Amino acid sequence: MALSRNLLAGLANSFCTALVGLAVIPIYLKYLGVETYGLIGLFTTIQALLSLLDLGMAPTISREMARCSATGNIREARNLLHTLSGIYVATAFVIFILIYGLTAFVANQWLQSSQLSVAMLERAIILMGFVVSCRWPSALYQGALMGMERLVLSSCINVVTTSISGIGAVSILAFISPTIEALFVWQAGVALINVAALRWAAWAVIGREGVGKFNIDALKRIWRFSAGLSGIALSAVLLTQLDKIVLSKMLSLAEFGQYVLASTVVGGLYLLITPVFNVVYPRFSALVAEGDVVKLTHIYRLWTNIFAGMFFPLAMLLAVLAKDIVLLWTRNPEIATGVAPIIMLLTFGSALHGIMTFTYALQLSYGMTRLPLAINSILLIIVIPLIVTLTRSYGAKGGAMAWLVFHVLYMLLGTLLTHRHLLKGVGAKWLFFDVGIPLLLSLIGGVLINYLSKENSGVEYTKMAYGGLTALVVSILSALLSPNFRSVVLSPECREKINGRR
Repeated sequence: MALSRNLLAGLANSFCTALVGLAVIPIYLKYLGVETYGLIGLFTTIQALLSLLDLGMAPTISREMARCSATGNIREARNLLHTLSGIYVATAFVIFILIYGLTAFVANQWLQSSQLSVAMLERAIILMGFVVSCRWPSALYQGALMGMERLVLSSCINVVTTSISGIGAVSILAFISPTIEALFVWQAGVALINVAALRWAAWAVIGREGVGKFNIDALKRIWRFSAGLSGIALSAVLLTQLDKIVLSKMLSLAEFGQYVLASTVVGGLYLLITPVFNVVYPRFSALVAEGDVVKLTHIYRLWTNIFAGMFFPLAMLLAVLAKDIVLLWTRNPEIATGVAPIIMLLTFGSALHGIMTFTYALQLSYGMTRLPLAINSILLIIVIPLIVTLTRSYGAKGGAMAWLVFHVLYMLLGTLLTHRHLLKGVGAKWLFFDVGIPLLLSLIGGVLINYLSKENSGVEYTKMAYGGLTALVVSILSALLSPNFRSVVLSPECREKINGRR
């Protein structure tokens, strides 16, 4: 029951955060404009890059809290949280000083703005650093609450502060000051409230009895695990943020703002990917521990096919109807026309990224952290010149093209290297049947939706109705054409096989 509550709380938190984030974007565009909105995209990228300074400590505190709670050694958990709290506060100051020191360089030499003054850019960048610093310790206390299985409490705090943040931001822009500076000042205030609430909750759960001074031994005990996670996080953040880093330098702020807007729309697909990983990873790990390779292979292929049969048609729908969706959302034809091609390319790439969740979960279930690091390192060497070359030729669309090419390479290389070591002989079947059939059907469905859209030009809701129906048909056909899915559905042991049980 606790696991179900935590899962539902996590999903509710994710969807609430995404809903608020999507709801405020049209307001931001109305009062700030697309060029200033590019600064918000820069802020998001900076925040993601600086997450590397966490060095894996947030997930480590979660693991240690769970371990200490299970063994009853709560005092050890308190000392670790107290020690890491000091490190996080110090890191927050370092982050602000770092961004403050780079303000002039970023405003004068990195960003390319035709409408915003250098002084305004500098003020905005300094406030970005302040907001990131205010938010910084929240990851530590969230990790502690997750480790103590208090995800419901953590999610409630985040939902409340996210709602306050969104409503307040819209109110300030509409009635007080329609400036990026006012927006960032408000975000900093809400961030401090969020950190204070999470800190209070974390200490209320574990208690303060027996908390000592800064404990260097606690750090020595966790540094290896933390360093391993940090290595994976480094390569992952670089690969997922590299396009935005390069484009923020090579494009004007207006073009970069369009790219950020398109990325935000496509990011909604990841609301489905993360919960799937959280389900399959523990199941894969359990089957690896049991040594049941036959059942692991069956579950790996079955769940891939089920997910692909639902996820690919949804991504196809977003890609083909991108212009109509953004138009209904923003009511701005110029923006909708500009971002639609970018959304289409980013969506195709993200769809392939989503399906690779299964190979990544398989790698971690076998404890193979070096394999994803090797794959990411190879891709980084390829992707950097690719982004630069395509962006020079095609602008923001070139960045999106690079994203798509990168994930095509990731799928091919990742599948090849993964199944050279794990579940040997399964790679080709997994790629061509479990992934390939749903992908091919979705592409055919996309062509059909595009044809029907032209026949109903200007009627957005009619296009979406046709698109939704086509996506549903593609999902059903994907299931019917899957031998694994048919064998399970026709079997009297359907529930046991789907859940990976005996």
